[in-house]
Amino acid sequence: MSVVTRFAPSPTGYLHIGGARTALFNWLFARHHGGTCRLRIEDTDRKRSTPDAIRAIVDGLEWFGLDWDDAVVYQSENAAAHAAAATRLLEEGRAYRCYCSPEELAEMRESARAAGSARLYDGRWRDRDPAEAPAGVDPVVRIKMPLEGETVIEDAVQGTVRIANDQLDDFVLLRGDGTPTYMLSVVVDDREMDITHVIRGDDHLTNAFRQYHLYRALGWDTPVFAHIPLIHGPDGKKLSKRHGALSVEAYRDLGYLPAALRNYLLRLGWAHGDDEVIPTDKAIEWFDLDGVGRSPSRMDFAKLDSLNAVYIRETDAAALTSLIRPRLEELAGCAIEPDALDRVAAGMDGLKERAKTLVDLADAALFYVQRPRYPLAVAKAAKALRGDAPNLLAAAADTLQTLETWDAGDLEAALRARADNLNVGFGKIAQPIRAALTGSNASPSLFEVMEILGREECLARLRAVPGMV
Repeated sequence: MSVVTRFAPSPTGYLHIGGARTALFNWLFARHHGGTCRLRIEDTDRKRSTPDAIRAIVDGLEWFGLDWDDAVVYQSENAAAHAAAATRLLEEGRAYRCYCSPEELAEMRESARAAGSARLYDGRWRDRDPAEAPAGVDPVVRIKMPLEGETVIEDAVQGTVRIANDQLDDFVLLRGDGTPTYMLSVVVDDREMDITHVIRGDDHLTNAFRQYHLYRALGWDTPVFAHIPLIHGPDGKKLSKRHGALSVEAYRDLGYLPAALRNYLLRLGWAHGDDEVIPTDKAIEWFDLDGVGRSPSRMDFAKLDSLNAVYIRETDAAALTSLIRPRLEELAGCAIEPDALDRVAAGMDGLKERAKTLVDLADAALFYVQRPRYPLAVAKAAKALRGDAPNLLAAAADTLQTLETWDAGDLEAALRARADNLNVGFGKIAQPIRAALTGSNASPSLFEVMEILGREECLARLRAVPGMV
């Protein structure tokens, strides 16, 4: 059997982080087995399913680094097939028309809850003669579910799961206006798309019991169900806005690399020994459903930051420079000149050792493209430029002006010698220089920074310090 999976999001305006992990698991499973991974947009809710909302889903997947096979399927375009399946069930006596009014249904639900029953519809039109139908009511179409026994599903993640059939209603297939429900559309679409494995969140597990009977009623084989536990917040509660970023785009804006986020979400509910850093090629090689746990996972932003830092360090300077350029231009308020970007790239090895996100990296790199602005925002750097600092900087500038070579080793030797000549500790001269060149009290190696900035730029920055003669 050739594996065919699908990711089937409903457009909400963004790709949820939990949905991204579901998409990742479907994609990895298909790629691991040499199969097909398809994308279906469940756009039957026309109010929410705007072009912008759909584009947000697709853009999120593309940034996340997942592709799909074949053309995108739009559920709304298959409504005729959905309705045809319901009509066949009506003709075969496996479904029926229900003429209950909204008031009757509300009363039914209230009575069922009062009696402690999970079956909220009492089946009153199940075997009733349609000739008794009230005038002016557009009926819904309901499937005939089994009244006794239990439904058992062998889930590829959850194992054997079962439910008593008296917990299952005769659910609606077609609404009164003839439009199909989610339950019907999903089953018909999965059948027409030849889906072999339905990998989704375990909040859909109750749907699986209903869909199982719909498959059987239509005479179709059921796919393999695999319901993966949800992602919770650090407090163990369902992930929500109070926990922070929910969309993939938000993680992009926070400065996370797609590869790092894929790696993190892979390990959030799936394990391969003690491996933590798992590149995509290894993820495809190793991933299978038997490694997925049954318990909810908790977001750990400290772990995500740590993993992202690893991926940043492993990314080459040119790529990182390109990635942080938009934020650099936003911070600088102007386009960045090529020579300034060259300085960023040259200094990237020193910068990326300290960065956990691309936002951190851009903030740290800003001094390579923009001179410090006074008064300095960093209090410790501003303090380093007070007192005798302008005089020490003037002496340093004189030394640097006449230096024959401009490399890190010679710069350090010359400045240490000048500090000795002035009878001051080296820190007394190095800290003001760092503050004047970077606007901060923390940076990559001072002499690396000086070598990359170059003689003219360094001297210009030193002489721009307030109080310099």
